[in-house]
Amino acid sequence: MRIRNQKDVWAGILFVGFGAFFTGMARQYELGEAANMGAGYFPTLLGILLTLLGLIVVAGGMSPNAASDRVARFSWRTLIFVLGPVGLFGILLNSLGLVLAIASLIIIASYASHEFRLREALTNAVVLTALSLLVFLWGLNLPFQLWPAFGG
Repeated sequence: MRIRNQKDVWAGILFVGFGAFFTGMARQYELGEAANMGAGYFPTLLGILLTLLGLIVVAGGMSPNAASDRVARFSWRTLIFVLGPVGLFGILLNSLGLVLAIASLIIIASYASHEFRLREALTNAVVLTALSLLVFLWGLNLPFQLWPAFGG
């Protein structure tokens, strides 16, 4: 059988892998039953569904009717500009506060795009920072430091 759509096949393989992994990890917990769910019931169910979805996506990518599509060359630059700012956010959160840590995360991660524009990155940073403040501070009432603590 010939692979027609490489993107779908690889995405399906990832789904199957993650689904199987989480299903296996959830087996450590009590499963229970539908009326009285244990801690492992929901993650096991989601893992099984993700595995089934992955199998469907793989089958679709190998179908003779699938659109022919190839996986693009791997981009280390994109990976670094997506994962790097997430780690940097964790480092900067205590020293710079939530507002500046989120803003820096969004602006630096925007460099991952081949269509980067500073004005759009700044607009995204302002909007997403405001939404994060609404969700985490007002909605969930989490005690985050907003700004850098100078002199203390």
